[in-house]
Amino acid sequence: MTVLLSPPLTDAAGLCTQVRVHGFAVLPAQALAQAAQVPLHELAALEAGWDDLPPDGYLRDGGRYRRRRHSCFVVEAGQVRQAPHRAHWQPVEYNALHGGMWRMFEPVAPATVASPAWPALLRALAGWCSALAGERPWYVEAHQFRIDTGDGIGRPTPEGAHRDGVDFVAVILVGRHGIKGGETRVFDANGPAGQRFTLLQPWSLLFLDDARVIHESTPIQPLAEDGYGYRDTLVLTFRAGGFQGDD
Repeated sequence: MTVLLSPPLTDAAGLCTQVRVHGFAVLPAQALAQAAQVPLHELAALEAGWDDLPPDGYLRDGGRYRRRRHSCFVVEAGQVRQAPHRAHWQPVEYNALHGGMWRMFEPVAPATVASPAWPALLRALAGWCSALAGERPWYVEAHQFRIDTGDGIGRPTPEGAHRDGVDFVAVILVGRHGIKGGETRVFDANGPAGQRFTLLQPWSLLFLDDARVIHESTPIQPLAEDGYGYRDTLVLTFRAGGFQGDD
């Protein structure tokens, strides 16, 4: 029997305090919607954008379990603009499996970006980044992921426990369907302390100070024997000064 540990939830008003003290915070879906000033059903309407994600052709472990899209944005003075489409790049110091590769993915679909909920979400998250680190432009990389069990097992973080090489990371659970596993683990980057829990509620948020903690999600398997399942997430990274690879 699998024991699912509940996440240590806070509200929007307490997010910055939790991040300053612990390096991360977890918000329930309704708190995220309220912070973004959009109804929760408008966030839920974005979920259709996960049904046409192209396969990730860059997996170095030979897997076929990941689909994704990727686009870049800049949030400055409360305004959100989409940056020209570009490849995703990370140094090997932060991603031992795929670091050093220029990976060009299909962009987030225009219908998703055009939804009023999309810029509202980015503005809310950038606001927390500025509250924690000072007002400035935030360079945002948006990753839509679907991890499935078509090969029997899916790995949300094949690179293992890691940092992303940015300032802040937002991991939003979009949905879980027919799976077990997918436990979230957050560890102090400079010590033994850590927490583990499972995000179950669609549009719940894990917000991380990337310099202070490392994180991973455990593999997923289908609930039913010979069944099929998947886990959808939206990962948004926030970096000051430019996108990774610019320097």
